[in-house]
Parts: sequence; C-alpha cells; structure tokens
Amino acid sequence: MKKAGDILSVLFDEGFVKKAQGYSKLFDSWTDITAKNRIAAAADHSRIKDLDRGILLIELDHPGWKQILQTKQAKLLNDFRMRFPELEISAISLMLGNNEPLPPIHDNAEENKTSCFVSSAEEPAAKGLDSIQDEEFKEMLKNLGQSVTRRSKI
Repeated sequence: MKKAGDILSVLFDEGFVKKAQGYSKLFDSWTDITAKNRIAAAADHSRIKDLDRGILLIELDHPGWKQILQTKQAKLLNDFRMRFPELEISAISLMLGNNEPLPPIHDNAEENKTSCFVSSAEEPAAKGLDSIQDEEFKEMLKNLGQSVTRRSKI
C-alpha cells in the first residue's frame, strides 16, 4: 500500500511541493514568533488559520488574547515578512474563533523527519492515479489537484 505522500507527490509538480513545504513552515512558526515577541502564552490560545491573498489570518479563542496580539501586530507582521519573504505577507488579521477550544500544540518533530511530500521519480503521474483502486478516493484526489492548480494561479 502506498503512502498518501507518495500519491500526492506524483500528482503535484516540484514547485507545488516546495510551496506546500513553505506553507507548512509558516504554520509551524507561530509558537516561535510569539515567543520571540514575549507573548509565548498566546500560542496556546491562537493559531494561524490561513494565508489568503497575502493576509495572514490568526484565530484566537478569547477577546483578551486579541487585544494582546493587537499590541504586537506590527512587530509580528514584520517578523513574518522577514522569515517568509516569498509568501508576500501584507497584513495580519486577528479573528475570534467559534468558541471551540483550539487543538493542543504538540511537538511533531518525530513526524516531520520524513516529509509527506516525497519525490517519486519511479512513477509517472498517470500510473500513480491508475494504481489507486478506490474510485471515489481517486476522484477526490483528481478534484483536489484541480482545485489546488486553480488556486495557485490566482
């Protein structure tokens, strides 16, 4: 049985894989950047939710944390711009979540030792999809690929 990362690496080109790894580093950087700005406790009550058209969306679980992050918003934006210039982050938007507790942050260094985006020169893309037996899953992967391609052109 193939790993999901093997299947995805066959579907997407190397440029997409590098961009995805950059996004992954962005999301993982939140704890470090809040600690650098002396608001490390905020990482337990907030998270990077999305990066949409250059705007970094930060979700918080309480209005008090929003006020605290607003005091550091310019510095946080500067730190993100310096660390990830290729992502062209232009602003930070702070938003309250839907009152559900945020998932706990855990150190997934062990999981990150092997990237899910492993290049597979052994299989051409068509063979990768053809080797999937579950037609519903195959269709979902095709739709995902099309959606990512459309979104990356925006």
